[in-house]
Amino acid sequence: MNRTYEIMFIVRPDVEEAELDKLIEGFSANVTNGGGEVKSVEKMGRRRLAYTVRKFNDGFYILLNVAAAGSLITEIERRLRVSEQVIKFITVRMDEEEKRLAKVKAIRDTKVKRSAQPIAAPVQAAAAVETEEEKKPVAPVASDAASETVSAAV
Repeated sequence: MNRTYEIMFIVRPDVEEAELDKLIEGFSANVTNGGGEVKSVEKMGRRRLAYTVRKFNDGFYILLNVAAAGSLITEIERRLRVSEQVIKFITVRMDEEEKRLAKVKAIRDTKVKRSAQPIAAPVQAAAAVETEEEKKPVAPVASDAASETVSAAV
């Protein structure tokens, strides 16, 4: 049964562009020969690593989206581990993640969004409050009246 995987690997920074393309072609050929399908290949370029890996501080990032059987992914990981140019890799199974995201999206779609509700009711209530305030007379400030009585008594 074919499942969807993301394979990201980091290649040494001293590898030339031609060798990098050859390495990617080799891994893609392994996937297609094993009965899998390479959905996309993304070269993310040279980036700084978060920490030193095998005495390297930066490397070329490559992302492969693959639909393949688990046994084929195990073989690809073995080849990544053995390859001298690859300094780090990770494989993530995406079909479970896509299923989880679809479930969360379905739950969110069933709930009513507050932004979709009409906002006319609060505006009318605010207008009613303003008209009531206009009708009330303004009372004198208590602090001014108290200061006048104190100065009159002195």
